[in-house]
Amino acid sequence: MARCTESPAPSLKVENWLRGEPLTNFQPGKVYIVEFWATWCGPCEGMMPHLIELQAKYKDEGVEVVGVAAYEKAPTADEARTTLDAWLTEKFSNLNYRIGFDSTGEMNKLWMDASSSLLIPTSFVVDRDGHIAFIGDPTQIDAVLPKIINGTWRSSDQAKAAEAKRIAKNQRMARVSSIRRTIRSAMEAKDWPAALSAVEEGIAAMPDNLEFSEIHVDLLLHKMRDTATGFQVLRQLVRDAIEKQSEAVYGLNIVMRQLFDPENDKAHLPRAERFAIGRDVSEHILNPGQASDGLDFYSHGALAQYYYESGDKQRAIELIERAMTWLDDPEIVPEDTKQYYMPRLLQTLANYRGEKVCCSGSCSVPQENSPGAPKVQPQEET
Repeated sequence: MARCTESPAPSLKVENWLRGEPLTNFQPGKVYIVEFWATWCGPCEGMMPHLIELQAKYKDEGVEVVGVAAYEKAPTADEARTTLDAWLTEKFSNLNYRIGFDSTGEMNKLWMDASSSLLIPTSFVVDRDGHIAFIGDPTQIDAVLPKIINGTWRSSDQAKAAEAKRIAKNQRMARVSSIRRTIRSAMEAKDWPAALSAVEEGIAAMPDNLEFSEIHVDLLLHKMRDTATGFQVLRQLVRDAIEKQSEAVYGLNIVMRQLFDPENDKAHLPRAERFAIGRDVSEHILNPGQASDGLDFYSHGALAQYYYESGDKQRAIELIERAMTWLDDPEIVPEDTKQYYMPRLLQTLANYRGEKVCCSGSCSVPQENSPGAPKVQPQEET
């Protein structure tokens, strides 16, 4: 049965209650916030202190928060339970609401799947007569909870509008997910025309989705080698990125990666045009007036490669060193990400300097044929 606001709340069928007393059914007269979450979900963890506050603030008004951990990633249910228990003990020893665990998929089926909810964290608020009054992002609960408590929300025009907006958003997300699956399958099969058709459908559905734009350019330039169309799309991407200042750096980074990522074969690309776009984009990215904090270690690599191939070796070295500093900050970059990218940046730095370099106990020596630093070639006149 499809679940939406105003539907009777489904059952709570969890395997175990890891925190708090077991709850077998919703008691009339109480309001319940049922939160689907997981330990690996950053936004979920970020919301937990707020849920603790809500439980304390509205306890005397009959509000009960119920966390449902139904998305844990572990080989067995026992391992997931053990991980959950340890995580809760370490992170939230002050937890003041129930936590249920389910690995059977039953809770997802009854609540998330039935309401077409695709992401976590997702909150369901059950009102005093056992009906779902709200479904959505937990950050929106503050605005609606007082109205749910006093019984004025569920049948209001605001509630109906919010539910219509949620359903429309989920439908868009479901369509995008379907398109992503189609693209992935076509790419794995190296069926470039099918992949191109799917990505163009994605762009039509979500014109501002830069993920689709990046795949689009990559297909045209590097898979199908349609450089005329590919450069036309690239130039439009540059114009769009500059017009949308809030997203300018991200969009321009896409352009630089497509033109100067060392992992890409660029021999077939028109060299003069490649460097002309690279010059304009790099200047815009590094302009003091731009949001240069939008650069990350991966973006620095493509930008550095532009300068290296242009003959400005010192600028290239500075950018790689800056990327390594950024990557070495544990508050910004997870350790596994650092372990994957740092050796590549270290190798690139050795190639650019032409000498052995060491960092954090690791060393690299120059490798002329490494993808991190191909031979410098003289730039054509533009």
